[in-house]
Amino acid sequence: MKDTFPMNRALVAMGLGTLAYALAQTTVLPALPALASALHTQPQNTTWMLTAYLIAAAVFTPVFSRLGDLFGRRRLLVVVLVVFAAGSVISALSDDLSVVLAGRVLQGAGGGVIPLAVGIARSAFPAERRARAIGMISAIFGVGSGLGLVLGGLIVDHTSYTWIFWITAAMAAGSAAAVRLGMPEPEGHSTGGRVDLAGTALLGIGVTLPLLAISRGSAWGWASGRTLGLIAVGLLVLVLFGVVERRKAHPLVDLGLLTRPPVLVTNITTFLVGFGMFGAFVLVPQFAEAPVSTGYGFGADATRAGLLLLPGSLAMMAGGPVSAMLYHRYGGRSTLAAAAGVTALGSLLLAVSHGSQLAVLCWSFVALVGVGVALAVIPTTVVHAVPAARAAEAAGVNALIRSVGSSIGTQVMAGILAGGVALGSPFPHASAFTSAFLFCAAGALVAAVAAAFIPRGGPEPVQNSAKTRMAGSARPV
Repeated sequence: MKDTFPMNRALVAMGLGTLAYALAQTTVLPALPALASALHTQPQNTTWMLTAYLIAAAVFTPVFSRLGDLFGRRRLLVVVLVVFAAGSVISALSDDLSVVLAGRVLQGAGGGVIPLAVGIARSAFPAERRARAIGMISAIFGVGSGLGLVLGGLIVDHTSYTWIFWITAAMAAGSAAAVRLGMPEPEGHSTGGRVDLAGTALLGIGVTLPLLAISRGSAWGWASGRTLGLIAVGLLVLVLFGVVERRKAHPLVDLGLLTRPPVLVTNITTFLVGFGMFGAFVLVPQFAEAPVSTGYGFGADATRAGLLLLPGSLAMMAGGPVSAMLYHRYGGRSTLAAAAGVTALGSLLLAVSHGSQLAVLCWSFVALVGVGVALAVIPTTVVHAVPAARAAEAAGVNALIRSVGSSIGTQVMAGILAGGVALGSPFPHASAFTSAFLFCAAGALVAAVAAAFIPRGGPEPVQNSAKTRMAGSARPV
């Protein structure tokens, strides 16, 4: 029987790195106005802080995941954490926007933390603890995303924005040291093969161009030649990527693995969950910080706006153990469908009842509880449908799909708010926020329906762990 202390220590180390990555994604959002002033640039230019981060995460996440399968997940996890920490330090030390953006790209490469940690949990933890470990890693990502808004608001209101980067640098460095010194390399991880440089380049270009177009669509115009051209070229490159990968002996992404029905339908659901998951994170702070004179806003500062999300963000931490319990009892399909349904309910309540801070806090709590369980159960569902040796690869592609869905959903919400700006005012009409919350509810509802069609496949949740251990000697898990 495996000693639980080293495994718990490993889970804490991986969780710290996951938290650092999640915080880096959202702490900059309340700081964008302060960053524009400190970096001597226009406010719209600071949105590249988020764009560069998301694009880098989308490109590098599947690459590092596959490298982890080839050369060792613990080793690559340390590399990713060091790269992330270096990017944080670069962003903290510079007052030049281009250098800060370069640091944000390196931070975005930290997206490989999550699939590598999930892959380690899939191969190193016993079957009866695996779902809980994977769920905790995924829940920490959701919690960090919410807490990032609170922490970012506190930093902006009370100290220098550079602490946004110094804090995540220290966390990533600590996580890297703990992983390197205190966690052995999981057994049986390597699939062999070589690095697919051509596939890496094609995937990077194919993902970057559409994401760039989507992230800048509101500024460039959704029907502009630049926006549509980048999307079209990116999609063509992704088609070429698929053709090339099918001919490779050792592809970057095993398309046959990803087209397995349980994996394919779960990834489709993941895209839809990502499409609406950041509704509360993105919309609530903007709504709360709008002046009282708008007729709907609370005139809150960044700290108070973030605190409205704090209860829901903390509740997301329960997503890990709750999703593990539900997964073992009901399976991934039912758990994910129910979680998406709860998210849809919370978003719908935000759309129809947001007249007080208490209402916004309560309905955000409902939505974020659903998001927490969904984020926790999705990676478990994916990795149980593939061989253990390909777990990080499958989790990496799943994380990429979630990032794409989140990017598209966020931009659609931004477009809804921009289209509802009142004449002679920089603030949207109240109806624009209602429409945006309804959009999130619709996306989560469609995700719930899609989740109900996830077929059963691959190793199912284990009800009797003793029998599993006896049978497990015949094949790796």
